[in-house]
Order: sequence, then structure tokens, then C-alpha cells
Amino acid sequence: MTTSGSGVPRWVVAIAVVGAAFVLLPLVAIVLRVDWADFGALITSESSLAALGLSLRTSLIATALCILFGVPLAIVLARTNFPGQRVLRSLVLLPLVLPPVVGGIALLYTFGRLGILGGPLQDAGITIAFSTTAVVLAQTFVAMPFLVLSLEGAIRTSGSRFEGVAATLGASPTTVFRTVTLPLLAPAILSGAILSFARALGEFGATLTFAGSLQGVTRTLPLEIYLQRETDPDAAVALSLVLVVVAVLVVGVAGAQGSGRRRSLLRGGRTTLPEGAGVGVVHPGGRKA
Repeated sequence: MTTSGSGVPRWVVAIAVVGAAFVLLPLVAIVLRVDWADFGALITSESSLAALGLSLRTSLIATALCILFGVPLAIVLARTNFPGQRVLRSLVLLPLVLPPVVGGIALLYTFGRLGILGGPLQDAGITIAFSTTAVVLAQTFVAMPFLVLSLEGAIRTSGSRFEGVAATLGASPTTVFRTVTLPLLAPAILSGAILSFARALGEFGATLTFAGSLQGVTRTLPLEIYLQRETDPDAAVALSLVLVVVAVLVVGVAGAQGSGRRRSLLRGGRTTLPEGAGVGVVHPGGRKA
């Protein structure tokens, strides 16, 4: 027996409902547990605002670093072939499945006082571990694979025919990358950046291990929630709800971006060049394309 007009068996729908309830019920429990009478005071305390502000600042910087390093990395993985490529791809995506605390230990032994890079940096008077910089590095480490994975899939789907046309018209690789590749990938980059921001905002284990929990310096919102859970459960629940709302908004925006990109790819059965793409592409004879 199937549901009307969908072709999906009712037993599949029933299992899906149970799965959805498994995800939604804990969120409903948070909403029901919130002390709404004191909600404003709980989320606007000095420590809460400091943690939220620090989380937003470091997450934005981490997202910028994810874009800076993740976009070229995704393009190289999707468009080139070289020995060890599969191994490199697996290692780049490893933080997706690696326990965050293990990532924090790895960062500590890389950038810490006795780390392979931290030692020379320490000698030069630069301390990274247990600082705000450590928070940014921890967030970038766990968030960048989300951008690389989503962007690599978009690159493989879009193909390279437009870049090929621009190259045959005499454009240099840098010109093709700037005027064709980046505009085509802009929606996918935005979606990946949003997911990276959400992951960075919720990072806990690597941050605690590598950066510690110093108020106003390294204590992000997830760390503040963890500490408040022991001393003020009402504040912990209220701050958890704030983080849930932010996450829902971020996921919703990312989903809307992904749907828009799929519609643009399906519209008319082809992909169109974005406005301005190909500017500066010149024919061998000197005429602009």
C-alpha cells in the first residue's frame, strides 16, 4: 500500500515520521524547558554576550579562511589528477569523521609550545595555543571540509566547458579563473561558506582542547553553555536555544541557496554564463569575446 500520488509505501512514511520525531523532539524539549520569564536576562548576561560575540567574530574569520584555502583546494581536487590525489582528498575530509578532541590534540602538537610549528613560532615570540587565534584555527580545521566537499561536488557537476571556451579564445588561466570559474561557482561557494560558518559556530571539542576556556579570549558560546550547565541550567538552556535558532537560520539559508542552484542548472536543461563572465577574454586577433 502506498501514499496517495507519491508512490512511497506507507511503512516507509511511518519510519520517516519516527526518524523526524527523533530529531525534532529534543529540540521541542529545549523550547519547553526554557525559562521564558527570565529569557532576556539569561542570554544578555556579561559572560553570555562575551561568548556570543567571540563566537561570531571567530566563526566569521574561520569562514573567510575556509574560503581562502578551501576554494582552491576543491578546484584542484576536482579538476586535476596527480599521484596521491585520493589520499589527499581523504585526509582533507578527515575532520568530518575525526573526533573533535583528536583534532584539538593534533593542532596542539602542531601549533602548541612544543609543536612542530609552535616551537619555532614560540622562539619568535608568537604564541598561538590558548589564544583567540587558536579558536580560529580550531574552527577552520573542523569547518573547511564542509566547504571543500560541497564545492567539489558542484565543480564536478558544472563541468569545464565554459572555461575551455574561454581558454580557446586566448584567456590566460588566471583570467579564466577570475571571470568564468569564480562567477559560476559563486552560489556553491556561498552555500559551502554558510555550512562552514555553522560548523565553526558550534565547534566545542577542538576549541576546548587547543584553546582552553578563558572568558573573553577563548570561551565561545558552546563552551559557555557547557560551563553554565553545571552552575546555571536555565542559562545553559536559554543559550542552547539561541544556538539552535542560529543553526536553523543558517541551514535554511544554505538549503535555499542549494535549491536555487539546482533550479538554475535544470532551467532549460543547460547552464548559462553569469553576467560579466568572460569579460577580458580576447580572441587571438585582438577582439574581445
